[in-house]
Amino acid sequence: MAYNERVNNFKGVCVMAFLDKVIEVAKKDIQTIVLPEAFDPRTIEATHKILEAGIANIILVGDKEEILSTAGEWKIEGATFINPKTFDQLDAFAAELANLRKSKGMTVEEAKEILIDSELFFGVMLVKMGFAGGMVAGAANSTANVLRPALQILKTAPGTKLVSAVFLMEVPNCEFGEEGIFIFGDCALNPNPTSEELAHIAISSAKTFESIVHAEPKVAMLSFSSMGSASHADVDKVVEATRIAKELAPELALDGELQFDAAIVPSVGKKKAPESKVAGEANVIIFPDLDAGNIGYKLVQRLAKANAYGPICQGLAMPVNDLSRGCYADDIVGTVALTALQAQMQSKK
Repeated sequence: MAYNERVNNFKGVCVMAFLDKVIEVAKKDIQTIVLPEAFDPRTIEATHKILEAGIANIILVGDKEEILSTAGEWKIEGATFINPKTFDQLDAFAAELANLRKSKGMTVEEAKEILIDSELFFGVMLVKMGFAGGMVAGAANSTANVLRPALQILKTAPGTKLVSAVFLMEVPNCEFGEEGIFIFGDCALNPNPTSEELAHIAISSAKTFESIVHAEPKVAMLSFSSMGSASHADVDKVVEATRIAKELAPELALDGELQFDAAIVPSVGKKKAPESKVAGEANVIIFPDLDAGNIGYKLVQRLAKANAYGPICQGLAMPVNDLSRGCYADDIVGTVALTALQAQMQSKK
């Protein structure tokens, strides 16, 4: 079933699946998203569905005739095709890339070769130079390859010291969080963040929640302790992270350290942290390390039959999101919709 048909089928229904809500918001302020892996059949199928549903404008990187010749049944003529080899602004792109990497000794000629040879670097430069609001890749490339040009070209957002990754969790029949919607972070990138890094992950995760869910983020810094119930160096790390985050973002509803039940269950939150305005109400869950985060999101995904959207990269100056190399075309569609919402938020700054 086409995405526009799915969305139309939800009209008049009280509870709309979260991704369909995301698509509806994306369609209200159309963004342009780069899909650099145009040689991958899943990208082509996703492009067809995105354009058919009116979710976003799409730029495909590569030779138009070659891409169209492999499209098969999928109609993608509505996409914009940009071939780095014949792009009329290649020299300007190369000059800018060389300037961005001058501390590493990159020359304009070297930059031009990179842009012609790497669709990922070229795709990120399209974002940097204002041709698109974001990029989605990873169906045919590793996370490291996707993030490398993003970090080198876009760099981190002002006030952010690291890039992290979250999953947006949609838990069915759940009264907790934002009607069953949560952000879990970091679940994909940073193995053992310091207190300062954990604070930045929390602040970035709150911004991601706000940009995608359009609701107030309430951030819980997780631990095996709630408000001093246990003593350990690992608890101290979370306590310090909470202090730093509150100092950096005093306007944010954020608290810790909290056990998971105290963070999301109101009755437990009142018992374990009666003075906290976040306990029992949290919708942004910050895990103390990658072990906990990765295990936690997969437990919820499998045992609660939750939808897990991500990993969603955050902390970059402009949105670039990674895909699993085992993804389906519909996963690309969903990630493009989420990236479009991030781009909408970025354009309003």
